[in-house]
Amino acid sequence: MAAILGLDDDVVKAVCAEAAENEVLEAVNFNSPGQVVIAGNKAAVERGMALAKAKGAKRALPLPVSVPSHCALMQPAADRLAQYLETVSVVRPKVPVLQNADVASFDGPAMIKAALVKQLHRPVRWVETIAHMAQDGVQLAAECGPGKVLVGLNKRIAAEMKYQALVNKASIEELLINIKQ
Repeated sequence: MAAILGLDDDVVKAVCAEAAENEVLEAVNFNSPGQVVIAGNKAAVERGMALAKAKGAKRALPLPVSVPSHCALMQPAADRLAQYLETVSVVRPKVPVLQNADVASFDGPAMIKAALVKQLHRPVRWVETIAHMAQDGVQLAAECGPGKVLVGLNKRIAAEMKYQALVNKASIEELLINIKQ
């Protein structure tokens, strides 16, 4: 996987098509305007990085990951997940869960399972997901995890929303105060 910075989404998709050379290379994370992650076979990713730079990318950075997430190479894992989910009971959620591969929420157990499987081998449509949340009137989003990467990306997508990274106890307490206001 590699992050491509400074190219339009369509240019990155074209780079992937050109650099694939009969291997897998796909645009898989549409993180923010001008930031797209590509994934696929290692050699194809390297060709994609070089071609992206030649097409004017500001940066093309390899990502230190162990799997090519969200691309066709993950189909075997998705198939195994689908088999496993057949044994799992899923109930209708009490709050909507926006799936980032479809930019939709589902309430039926079969659709929820299908969406979870799809997220392993299909692109993350993060820009559309955050824009959808903003259009639906979401005013505050919390990032759960060790860093603040999504907060930065989200501000570039929907600046009208407020974002809070939950990185420690104080930030969680701050979020709870903001929710009550």
